[in-house]
Amino acid sequence: MSDTGYDSSSLTLHLIQIVGEYNVLVDEPMGRHTTFEIGGPADLFVTPDDVNQVADVLAVCRESKAPYFVLGCGSDLLVSDDGYRGVIISLTEGLTGVSVSGNNLNCQAGVGLREAAETAYKHGLSGLEFACGIPGSIGGACFMNAGAYGGCIADVLTSVDVLLPDGSVTTLDVDELNLGYRKSRIADEGLVVLSATFTLEEADPAEIRVTMDDLTRQREEKQPLEMPSAGSTFKRPEGYFAGKLIMDAGLKGWRHGGAAVSKKHAGFVVNMGDATAADVHAVIEHVQDEVEQQFGVRLQPEVRFLG
Repeated sequence: MSDTGYDSSSLTLHLIQIVGEYNVLVDEPMGRHTTFEIGGPADLFVTPDDVNQVADVLAVCRESKAPYFVLGCGSDLLVSDDGYRGVIISLTEGLTGVSVSGNNLNCQAGVGLREAAETAYKHGLSGLEFACGIPGSIGGACFMNAGAYGGCIADVLTSVDVLLPDGSVTTLDVDELNLGYRKSRIADEGLVVLSATFTLEEADPAEIRVTMDDLTRQREEKQPLEMPSAGSTFKRPEGYFAGKLIMDAGLKGWRHGGAAVSKKHAGFVVNMGDATAADVHAVIEHVQDEVEQQFGVRLQPEVRFLG
């Protein structure tokens, strides 16, 4: 039995029976699977090949009472230096199907937003341009209603196929998802996105490309893309911009260990090269305290914490 109360050896054997020996890794460093490039080892790291395997893996984890976490691109995630005592279920290797039918683009959960935007462009479909630089997956984007540059997933999403806690699969229309700023029913109820369908508009591919290139240029100019991070560290507080509050608080460049507030964009906490999760936590907490003390606003992290 592991110290979390589940039989790790038995669970490992069951998972290997479902996904194969090479798709189950033991003590896998999570720094390899997050854009922060930070994180200690996960007890088990499982890569299902298809939707059926995802359902079977989740069922076995629940039966074993093993903690589990469904992982996309790891672009909004800070994993503890101690790692994760449980099972990480990674969707970005197996759930990568993309199809286009008329104005509809269907993507499985592990597809990257950049790939989805590029596919839409190649088919002359407009609506996902805003997503061309977001480093997340389709599943994660639906989970948090990802957005940038005035667009968000809710604007173009039609429906999602999700795995319910009881193991059944159902399709939910966008108006059933309670999508808001960085929130959704998917997150609230612990649903697992398997695929999503977007309804887009026909447009000149050349015009779509111009928009995507312009957004990419803006992102490269304004954001510290050359350094590992989890994107925007804080949610936008109502009536304010997190980056401006942090900058006005004099915190640009403030550093603790290997983590720092970016000098390029104060809304980003970055890994300077050797940051630990503890370093990042220390920077986040200092920023929260200073901004609250100076402006009376408590910033809420957009980053999710694991482990």
